[in-house]
Amino acid sequence: MTKSVFWFRRDLRLHDNHGLYEALTSGDQVMPIFIFDTNILDELPKDDARVTFIHDTLSQIKSTLNQRGSDLIIKYGDPIKVWKEIISEHKVNNVYTNHDYEPYAKDRDKTLREILAANDIELHTYKDHVLFENDEVLTGAGGIYTVFTPYKRKWLVQFEEFYMRNSVKGQSFYPSEDELSQLFSTKPEEMPSLSSMGFTRSQIEIPGTDVAQKVIKNYAERRNFPGLEDSTSKLGIHFRFGTISIREKALKAVHLSDTYLSELVWRDFYAQILSNYPHVIGQAFRAKYDKIPWRESEVEFQLWCDGKTGYPIVDAGMRELNTTGYMHNRVRMITASFLTKHLLMDWRKGEAYFAMKLLDFDLASNNGGWQWASGSGTDAAPYFRVFNPTSQMEKFDKQRTYIKKWIPEYGTDSYPKPMVDHKFARERCLSTYKAALNNA
Repeated sequence: MTKSVFWFRRDLRLHDNHGLYEALTSGDQVMPIFIFDTNILDELPKDDARVTFIHDTLSQIKSTLNQRGSDLIIKYGDPIKVWKEIISEHKVNNVYTNHDYEPYAKDRDKTLREILAANDIELHTYKDHVLFENDEVLTGAGGIYTVFTPYKRKWLVQFEEFYMRNSVKGQSFYPSEDELSQLFSTKPEEMPSLSSMGFTRSQIEIPGTDVAQKVIKNYAERRNFPGLEDSTSKLGIHFRFGTISIREKALKAVHLSDTYLSELVWRDFYAQILSNYPHVIGQAFRAKYDKIPWRESEVEFQLWCDGKTGYPIVDAGMRELNTTGYMHNRVRMITASFLTKHLLMDWRKGEAYFAMKLLDFDLASNNGGWQWASGSGTDAAPYFRVFNPTSQMEKFDKQRTYIKKWIPEYGTDSYPKPMVDHKFARERCLSTYKAALNNA
């Protein structure tokens, strides 16, 4: 029987999933699939918590579909090779999926589209991961915004017009029972185990999706204080892998917290920067910042990675990251500033370390954040803005709650002295940046 195939990627949910909804309402039977992409997995540590999370999430989706007499087909390998096998084994009419804006994904999808077209199969892709994508929020002249504040103003106007005033169908994509009956009927297939893919189960705890409304309501007042419980939602990993709907959360946030909604705008902003300016992967958005002569010291870099710089707010953040896969957003800015400004090390090294460790790693947001910290990106912090880790600690962790949680030896002789003097580091940073940029 002819089938349509829905390809899950960074949209691991059955509800309010744009591409899945379009597949289920197409009239064909729908076969859902997921591919563990070896091009990505082969670069990851073997106890990567994100792989465990994805595996567990897929197991839940698979179980739900099994209860309906259907299944989620899960493959392991190079996606292009896997797709060639799928279309040789099944009579496929159409393939549905949701957009991915990362360079690797765009190249992969271009290749897939060509292969499918050669077999008279159409590839349909939809916006799902963001609220507005790369060419939807434009300047009056039709250009791409590269400064956040005017982008946000335009974004909010369009959000009000489309998501707040539009019909339910324009806002969300919830299949009916009749539409869910379009899922193909089959006996369950075994899914690849973590061990068969070369991974071990991570013991890192994943934050849940249930967040009390008061956390969002109080977000503006509490978000900068890492020692406070429930000061942030910790939903980043769920936004990253689509286990929650960005539309649902934005429509709730708009009534609870302008500041929280603004964080969702930042996600869209960085996603459209990556899509429109893919050179930001590996290069500074502002080319002259590639002229900065970054220092190289593996010893100092490792001290930063291990949380042994002698600056407590920096060290607490790095130890939180290494232990939990999460770091408070205020502390992310402080640790990134310390590496790029105090140690004068290439932002790409920090970006890569965060990419390896963060549960909520998102290429666009991670790149945007690191370029912001180093001064090289869109709407970035000016190069002469150098966070003082000590004053940041006094302002945002005055009682040392956060620091004592992650640095048990704080206040003892076992805790290291600062690896670099703040005044010296600041002056070195300013003179180095100034000279490089003046000669660019």
